[in-house]
Amino acid sequence: MNTRIDAHQHFWQPARGDYAWLRPDDVALAPLVRDFLPEHLQGDLRAHGIAQTVLVQAADSQAETEFLLELAARHDFIGGVVGWVDLSRPQAATTLEGWARHPKFKGVRPMLQDLREDDWIATAPHPEAVRAMLRLGLRFDALVHPRHLEPLLRFLRQWPELPVVIDHAAKPQLAEGWDASWAPAWRRLMAEIARLPQVSCKFSGLLTQAPPAARASTDGAVTALRPVWDHLLQWFGPQRLMWGSDWPVLTLADSYGGWIDVSRALIDELSPEEQALVWQGTARRLYGLGT
Repeated sequence: MNTRIDAHQHFWQPARGDYAWLRPDDVALAPLVRDFLPEHLQGDLRAHGIAQTVLVQAADSQAETEFLLELAARHDFIGGVVGWVDLSRPQAATTLEGWARHPKFKGVRPMLQDLREDDWIATAPHPEAVRAMLRLGLRFDALVHPRHLEPLLRFLRQWPELPVVIDHAAKPQLAEGWDASWAPAWRRLMAEIARLPQVSCKFSGLLTQAPPAARASTDGAVTALRPVWDHLLQWFGPQRLMWGSDWPVLTLADSYGGWIDVSRALIDELSPEEQALVWQGTARRLYGLGT
């Protein structure tokens, strides 16, 4: 595959003050508390045939979205930006209308995993804000855990014309094992969500959910992730699956090239046409990326 699209990556500068979750006193996250900018990623993109990326918000501030759009304007490889706005406010519609004038603004992602109310997505979004997304042709990225899937399903049924993508396959809690309480609900609700034709899913962000021992080798990671991959392929098919790196969060578990190797072991089992969909076709269609 000579041309890939990374459908999910981030850039940030902690000194901007947007990233409340990036705490230097958190030992697990401490390696991420530094600048991650285009110059830090471009070598990996060239080495692995990544033609474009989708740059996704990592802070619940409009200022960070402005920062990401500025980066996108300066770097051709950034094909699209998914930003943040408070969808619970009707004034969000005006903000979205302004950003939609930028050709690389593609969608919105509320940070659902960090909100106190698990059912926020089913109860809080203002209809005017969601109607603006529909009117402007924007997409909705769902950053969720398994506990959010039931309220997300209610939201999806309320807005059946809104294109939605599930980030990181809803973060199945693989380190807890398939016998843990998250697994039955994840299987049932993801299968139900996948029946809705407006929903796609990202094969991304999964190594950080896997048991640490599984990350020690490509074979171990493939074994740990195969059940997730098999389920996603059955539910969504290649036409609604897209590959992403979740860089730089990925670096907590593996290198960019290491994740490519794990992904290839699974994706390369598909036909060439299906591989092309997962590596770039689905992302190009969903986000309206140019060639």
